[in-house]
Amino acid sequence: MSVTYVGSGPYCYANSLAMILDGQAPPPAVIEVLTGSPYGMQLTGGRLPLFGPFGWDPEIGLDAAIDLLGWECERVDDGTAAAALDRLRRACQDGPVLAGPLELGLLAYQPGSGKAVGADHYLVVLEVGDDTVLVHDPQGYPYATLPAHTFAEAWRGELVPYLRRPFRMRYGFTRRTQIGSKEALRRSLPAGVAWLAGRTDVEVPSGTLGQAQAAERTAELVEEGLDPEIRMLWKVFAVQVGARRLNDLAVGLSLLGLDTGAAVAAEQACIVGGLQGPLMSGDDLALAAGLRRLAPTYERLHAILIAGEEARSLDVGTPSRRG
Repeated sequence: MSVTYVGSGPYCYANSLAMILDGQAPPPAVIEVLTGSPYGMQLTGGRLPLFGPFGWDPEIGLDAAIDLLGWECERVDDGTAAAALDRLRRACQDGPVLAGPLELGLLAYQPGSGKAVGADHYLVVLEVGDDTVLVHDPQGYPYATLPAHTFAEAWRGELVPYLRRPFRMRYGFTRRTQIGSKEALRRSLPAGVAWLAGRTDVEVPSGTLGQAQAAERTAELVEEGLDPEIRMLWKVFAVQVGARRLNDLAVGLSLLGLDTGAAVAAEQACIVGGLQGPLMSGDDLALAAGLRRLAPTYERLHAILIAGEEARSLDVGTPSRRG
C-alpha cells in the first residue's frame, strides 16, 4: 500500500508551479510525477548519481507538466543581468513569475549561503523594486527579500549543470484547456514509459548511464570510495527527493488503477529511502547492496507499464504501441 508522504522536502519547481497556478493547481506531488522525474536513475557523466531518468532535467520536466495540465506560458532567458531584471520587473506587474534555475548557494537569505556550489533551485518572484527582489522561496522562506544584484548573480546560475542560458523565467500563465489531475497523470504514462526505456532524443554528458546501469555502477563507486561531495549531496538532497518522487509515483499509479506498477514504485521508494541510514552511518556494504536491489526494478516497472499501455490501446480499438 502506498501512503502519500506529507512534509518538507526539496520540491522547489513543483511547489513553485503550484504557487503560480494557485487555486487551479493540483497537489505538488501530482506535478512532480507529471515532470517525469520518478521514472529512472542517471549517473551523469559517469560520476554524479541522481534519482531522475537518463537525460532528464527540471527544465524538461517543467515544460512537460505545464503542457499536461493544459496550461501555457511565456518563457524567456538570456541577455545581461540589467536587461533580465528589467524584464522580470515588468512581468511581475501582471502577476507572479516562476524563476529558475537559480544557484541555491547564492540566495543570501538562506543560512550558509554565499558560495556557488552548482545547486539548482526554483522560486516565485513577487515584486522587483529598484534595489530589492521579493520572493516566495518554497525552501521555507515566504516573502524573502534580497538585493537585486545578489538575486541576479544567483539567477545567472553559472554552475548549474543543465542550464544553457541564464536568467530563465516563466510568466503569463493561461489555461488552454481544463485537465484534471487523474487525466493528466494518465496522459503522462507514455512519457514515463519512454523515460524508463531510455530516451535517445535528449542530450547527455559523455559517460552518462541510466536506470539499472546507473544503479550498478553507483554501487561500484560506493565500494571504490564515493566522492565526499557526492556523499554529502546524497545525504542532504538526492536520497530524500528520490524516495519522495517514487512514493508519489506509486500513489499516482494506484489512483489510475495500475496497482502492480504502483507496488513496484512503492518498492523502489522503500529501497531509495532506506539508503539514508547507511549513508549516515557509513555502512557502504548496505548502501551498495541497496543500489543493487534497486537496479532490476526499473525494467520491471517498464514492462508493467508497457503492458498497461498495450491493454489500454486494445480497449479503445487502437493498434498496440509495440505493433
